[in-house]
Amino acid sequence: MSSAELTNTDSDWKLPSQRKVGMICLIITESALFTIFVVAYVWYMGKSLNGPFPKEVLHVPWLASIALFGSSFTVTIAEKFLHKGNRALFHVWWLLTIALGAYFVYFTGAEWYHLIYKENLTISTNVFGSTFYALVGLHASHVIIGLILLSIVVISSFRGKLDPGHSEHVEMIAWYWHFVDAIWVVVLTLVYFISVNY
Repeated sequence: MSSAELTNTDSDWKLPSQRKVGMICLIITESALFTIFVVAYVWYMGKSLNGPFPKEVLHVPWLASIALFGSSFTVTIAEKFLHKGNRALFHVWWLLTIALGAYFVYFTGAEWYHLIYKENLTISTNVFGSTFYALVGLHASHVIIGLILLSIVVISSFRGKLDPGHSEHVEMIAWYWHFVDAIWVVVLTLVYFISVNY
C-alpha cells in the first residue's frame, strides 16, 4: 500500500460521535439494570402465598401500549421534519409524542391507584406486589425521564434555541425513547401475558 493510500485511509477515518457512544453505553447500562429486575420478577413469579394474584387484578393495557408504541413512530416522523427544516410539523409530531407518553404515564398512575385502593395490592402485600411495582415502576420512571427530555427539546425549539446543529441531540433523545418502548415490549409480555397464568 502506498503512502498516498495510507494518508487517504487515515483521513477517511473519524472518531465515533461522543454522544452516540455515550448513549449506547447508557442503553447497555440501563438494559443490565432492567435485566436484574426482570430476572427478579421471573424468579418470584408464582411464589406469592397470598393474594391478590396477577390473574385476579391485572388487565392488558392495550390502549396505553398502543400509545407508547405509537410514540416511537411519531418521534421518528418529528425527527424527519426537523432535518427538513419544517419546524411547524416538527412541533406537531413532537408534541404528539409527548401527549402519547403522558397518556401512558397517566394510565400507569390510574392502574396503580386501582390496584392499591380497590384491589389492596401494595408493594408489601406479597411477592407479586413487590416485584410488580419494582419492575413497572422502574419502566414508568424511565418514561417520565424521557418526557422531561422531550419537553426540554420542544421548549427550546419554541424559544428559538434549537437549530440544525442540535439534530444529534434530538436524535439521541429519540434513541432513548425507542429504548423505553423496547423495554415495554419485555415488561408487557412478562407481566401482563405470562405471569397472569401463575
